[in-house]
Amino acid sequence: MPIPQGIQGCPPGLEYLTQIDQLLVKQKVELLEVMTNIETANKYKIKNSMGQDVYKAKEKSNFCTRQCCGPIRCFQMEITDNTGREVLHLDRPLNCATCCFPCCLQKLTVTSPITGEVLGLIKQKWHPFLPVFEICDANENVVLKMEGPFCAVSCCGDVNFEIKTKNDESVGKITKQWSGFAKEAFTDADNFGITFPLDLDVKVKAVLVGAVFLIDFMFFEQAQDQQQSTQWG
Repeated sequence: MPIPQGIQGCPPGLEYLTQIDQLLVKQKVELLEVMTNIETANKYKIKNSMGQDVYKAKEKSNFCTRQCCGPIRCFQMEITDNTGREVLHLDRPLNCATCCFPCCLQKLTVTSPITGEVLGLIKQKWHPFLPVFEICDANENVVLKMEGPFCAVSCCGDVNFEIKTKNDESVGKITKQWSGFAKEAFTDADNFGITFPLDLDVKVKAVLVGAVFLIDFMFFEQAQDQQQSTQWG
Protein backbone atom coordinates (compact mmCIF):
# COMPACT_ATOMS: atom_id res chain seq x y z
CA MET A 1 0.00 0.00 0.00
CA PRO A 2 1.55 3.36 -1.02
CA ILE A 3 2.12 5.78 1.82
CA PRO A 4 0.56 9.22 1.26
CA GLN A 5 2.77 12.22 1.90
CA GLY A 6 2.14 15.54 3.55
CA ILE A 7 -1.28 14.90 5.08
CA GLN A 8 -2.47 17.98 6.90
CA GLY A 9 -2.54 17.51 10.67
CA CYS A 10 -0.68 14.19 10.49
CA PRO A 11 2.69 14.03 12.26
CA PRO A 12 5.52 13.02 9.91
CA GLY A 13 5.96 9.27 9.61
CA LEU A 14 2.42 8.40 10.67
CA GLU A 15 0.78 8.84 7.28
CA TYR A 16 0.37 5.09 6.91
CA LEU A 17 -1.84 4.97 10.00
CA THR A 18 -4.47 7.06 8.21
CA GLN A 19 -5.18 4.16 5.81
CA ILE A 20 -5.59 1.24 8.22
CA ASP A 21 -7.88 0.03 10.98
CA GLN A 22 -5.75 -2.73 12.50
CA LEU A 23 -2.17 -3.62 13.36
CA LEU A 24 -0.25 -6.58 14.76
CA VAL A 25 2.49 -6.17 17.36
CA LYS A 26 4.94 -9.04 17.79
CA GLN A 27 7.62 -9.08 20.47
CA LYS A 28 10.99 -10.57 19.64
CA VAL A 29 12.05 -13.61 21.66
CA GLU A 30 15.36 -12.84 23.39
CA LEU A 31 17.44 -16.02 23.76
CA LEU A 32 19.62 -14.52 26.49
CA GLU A 33 16.51 -13.83 28.55
CA VAL A 34 15.17 -17.35 28.03
CA MET A 35 18.46 -19.01 28.96
CA THR A 36 19.57 -16.82 31.86
CA ASN A 37 16.40 -15.11 33.13
CA ILE A 38 18.24 -11.78 32.79
CA GLU A 39 15.72 -9.16 31.70
CA THR A 40 16.74 -7.59 28.38
CA ALA A 41 15.36 -4.55 26.58
CA ASN A 42 12.16 -5.43 24.72
CA LYS A 43 12.00 -5.26 20.94
CA TYR A 44 8.91 -5.47 18.75
CA LYS A 45 7.81 -5.50 15.14
CA ILE A 46 4.58 -3.73 14.19
CA LYS A 47 2.93 -5.28 11.13
CA ASN A 48 -0.14 -4.71 8.99
CA SER A 49 -2.87 -7.31 8.48
CA MET A 50 -0.85 -8.89 5.64
CA GLY A 51 2.15 -9.47 7.89
CA GLN A 52 4.26 -6.73 6.34
CA ASP A 53 6.56 -4.74 8.62
CA VAL A 54 5.31 -1.20 9.21
CA TYR A 55 7.28 -0.05 12.26
CA LYS A 56 9.79 -1.36 14.78
CA ALA A 57 9.87 -0.58 18.50
CA LYS A 58 12.81 -0.77 20.89
CA GLU A 59 12.82 -0.21 24.63
CA LYS A 60 15.32 2.23 26.11
CA SER A 61 16.05 1.48 29.76
CA ASN A 62 19.11 0.68 31.85
CA PHE A 63 20.19 -2.76 33.05
CA CYS A 64 19.66 -2.13 36.76
CA THR A 65 16.15 -0.76 36.23
CA ARG A 66 15.13 -3.84 34.25
CA GLN A 67 16.45 -6.27 36.87
CA CYS A 68 15.27 -4.42 39.99
CA CYS A 69 11.92 -3.00 38.91
CA GLY A 70 10.76 -5.71 36.51
CA PRO A 71 7.49 -5.01 34.69
CA ILE A 72 6.73 -1.77 36.56
CA ARG A 73 9.99 -0.18 35.37
CA CYS A 74 10.14 3.20 33.75
CA PHE A 75 11.20 3.20 30.10
CA GLN A 76 11.42 5.11 26.86
CA MET A 77 10.26 3.37 23.70
CA GLU A 78 11.50 4.38 20.25
CA ILE A 79 9.24 3.47 17.35
CA THR A 80 10.89 3.74 13.95
CA ASP A 81 9.69 3.32 10.38
CA ASN A 82 11.30 1.04 7.80
CA THR A 83 13.95 3.66 7.02
CA GLY A 84 15.07 3.78 10.66
CA ARG A 85 13.53 7.20 11.30
CA GLU A 86 11.97 7.54 14.76
CA VAL A 87 8.32 8.50 14.28
CA LEU A 88 6.90 7.90 17.77
CA HIS A 89 8.42 8.21 21.22
CA LEU A 90 6.82 6.71 24.34
CA ASP A 91 7.64 7.70 27.91
CA ARG A 92 6.51 5.67 30.92
CA PRO A 93 7.53 6.96 34.37
CA LEU A 94 7.99 4.71 37.37
CA ASN A 95 4.58 4.37 39.04
CA CYS A 96 2.58 1.70 40.82
CA ALA A 97 0.38 -0.84 39.04
CA THR A 98 -1.87 -1.57 41.98
CA CYS A 99 -5.23 -0.22 43.06
CA CYS A 100 -3.84 0.13 46.62
CA PHE A 101 -2.08 3.34 45.52
CA PRO A 102 -4.67 5.34 43.52
CA CYS A 103 -2.57 8.51 43.63
CA CYS A 104 0.33 6.95 41.74
CA LEU A 105 -1.15 4.95 38.88
CA GLN A 106 0.25 4.18 35.45
CA LYS A 107 0.69 6.76 32.70
CA LEU A 108 2.34 6.78 29.29
CA THR A 109 2.97 9.83 27.11
CA VAL A 110 3.17 9.59 23.31
CA THR A 111 5.08 12.24 21.35
CA SER A 112 6.25 12.89 17.82
CA PRO A 113 10.07 13.09 18.04
CA ILE A 114 10.22 14.86 14.66
CA THR A 115 8.04 17.81 15.67
CA GLY A 116 8.33 17.54 19.46
CA GLU A 117 4.55 17.55 19.67
CA VAL A 118 2.75 15.65 22.42
CA LEU A 119 0.15 13.48 20.68
CA GLY A 120 -1.64 12.21 23.76
CA LEU A 121 -1.52 10.14 26.93
CA ILE A 122 -2.80 6.88 28.37
CA LYS A 123 -3.78 7.21 32.03
CA GLN A 124 -4.80 4.39 34.32
CA LYS A 125 -7.95 5.13 36.35
CA TRP A 126 -8.54 3.73 39.79
CA HIS A 127 -10.92 0.77 39.90
CA PRO A 128 -11.13 -1.89 42.63
CA PHE A 129 -11.43 -4.83 40.24
CA LEU A 130 -10.80 -3.93 36.59
CA PRO A 131 -7.91 -2.48 34.58
CA VAL A 132 -9.39 0.81 33.32
CA PHE A 133 -7.62 3.48 31.26
CA GLU A 134 -8.36 6.83 29.65
CA ILE A 135 -7.06 7.66 26.17
CA CYS A 136 -6.41 11.40 26.18
CA ASP A 137 -5.38 14.04 23.66
CA ALA A 138 -2.43 16.40 24.14
CA ASN A 139 -4.52 18.61 26.43
CA GLU A 140 -5.44 15.57 28.58
CA ASN A 141 -9.04 15.64 27.39
CA VAL A 142 -10.51 12.14 27.43
CA VAL A 143 -11.14 10.91 23.88
CA LEU A 144 -11.71 7.18 24.45
CA LYS A 145 -11.77 4.69 27.31
CA MET A 146 -10.21 1.24 27.55
CA GLU A 147 -11.27 -1.55 29.86
CA GLY A 148 -9.73 -4.97 30.44
CA PRO A 149 -11.08 -8.13 32.04
CA PHE A 150 -11.20 -8.89 35.76
CA CYS A 151 -8.39 -11.42 35.34
CA ALA A 152 -5.95 -10.13 32.72
CA VAL A 153 -4.03 -13.39 32.40
CA SER A 154 -3.48 -15.20 29.11
CA CYS A 155 -4.35 -18.81 29.95
CA CYS A 156 -5.04 -20.86 26.82
CA GLY A 157 -6.95 -18.01 25.20
CA ASP A 158 -6.91 -14.41 24.02
CA VAL A 159 -7.31 -11.49 26.43
CA ASN A 160 -9.27 -8.47 25.20
CA PHE A 161 -9.05 -4.85 26.29
CA GLU A 162 -12.13 -3.09 24.88
CA ILE A 163 -11.76 0.39 23.40
CA LYS A 164 -14.90 2.45 24.00
CA THR A 165 -16.25 5.92 23.46
CA LYS A 166 -17.14 8.09 26.43
CA ASN A 167 -20.71 6.78 25.94
CA ASP A 168 -19.48 3.17 26.36
CA GLU A 169 -19.89 2.27 22.67
CA SER A 170 -17.30 -0.33 21.65
CA VAL A 171 -15.17 0.89 18.72
CA GLY A 172 -12.17 -1.44 18.85
CA LYS A 173 -9.95 -3.55 21.04
CA ILE A 174 -6.42 -4.51 21.93
CA THR A 175 -6.03 -8.28 22.07
CA LYS A 176 -3.25 -10.22 23.74
CA GLN A 177 -3.14 -13.24 21.45
CA TRP A 178 -2.55 -16.72 22.84
CA SER A 179 0.77 -17.93 21.44
CA GLY A 180 0.79 -21.55 22.52
CA PHE A 181 1.78 -23.23 25.76
CA ALA A 182 5.54 -23.40 25.22
CA LYS A 183 5.96 -19.75 24.32
CA GLU A 184 3.55 -18.54 27.00
CA ALA A 185 5.18 -20.61 29.73
CA PHE A 186 8.84 -20.04 29.06
CA THR A 187 9.09 -16.57 27.52
CA ASP A 188 7.53 -13.17 28.01
CA ALA A 189 7.48 -12.47 24.25
CA ASP A 190 3.91 -11.54 23.40
CA ASN A 191 1.74 -10.98 20.35
CA PHE A 192 -0.98 -8.33 20.21
CA GLY A 193 -3.63 -7.25 17.75
CA ILE A 194 -5.20 -3.80 17.75
CA THR A 195 -8.29 -2.61 15.90
CA PHE A 196 -9.73 0.90 15.76
CA PRO A 197 -12.04 2.91 13.46
CA LEU A 198 -10.54 3.66 10.06
CA ASP A 199 -11.53 7.33 10.32
CA LEU A 200 -10.16 7.80 13.85
CA ASP A 201 -7.82 10.78 14.28
CA VAL A 202 -4.32 9.59 13.43
CA LYS A 203 -2.95 11.06 16.66
CA VAL A 204 -5.41 8.98 18.68
CA LYS A 205 -4.41 5.91 16.66
CA ALA A 206 -0.80 6.61 17.63
CA VAL A 207 -1.76 6.84 21.31
CA LEU A 208 -3.58 3.50 21.05
CA VAL A 209 -0.43 1.96 19.60
CA GLY A 210 1.36 3.23 22.69
CA ALA A 211 -1.32 1.62 24.86
CA VAL A 212 -0.28 -1.80 23.55
CA PHE A 213 3.15 -1.46 25.14
CA LEU A 214 1.77 -0.20 28.45
CA ILE A 215 -0.59 -3.18 28.61
CA ASP A 216 2.22 -5.58 27.75
CA PHE A 217 4.45 -4.32 30.55
CA MET A 218 1.68 -4.14 33.12
CA PHE A 219 0.10 -7.55 32.59
CA PHE A 220 2.19 -9.81 30.35
CA GLU A 221 5.85 -8.91 30.75
CA GLN A 222 6.72 -11.83 32.99
CA ALA A 223 6.65 -15.43 31.74
CA GLN A 224 3.37 -17.15 32.55
CA ASP A 225 4.88 -19.53 35.06
CA GLN A 226 6.50 -16.65 36.96
CA GLN A 227 3.69 -14.11 37.03
CA GLN A 228 3.18 -12.51 40.39
CA SER A 229 -0.28 -12.13 41.79
CA THR A 230 0.65 -8.63 42.90
CA GLN A 231 1.08 -7.38 39.34
CA TRP A 232 -2.46 -6.08 39.55
CA GLY A 233 -4.53 -5.36 42.60
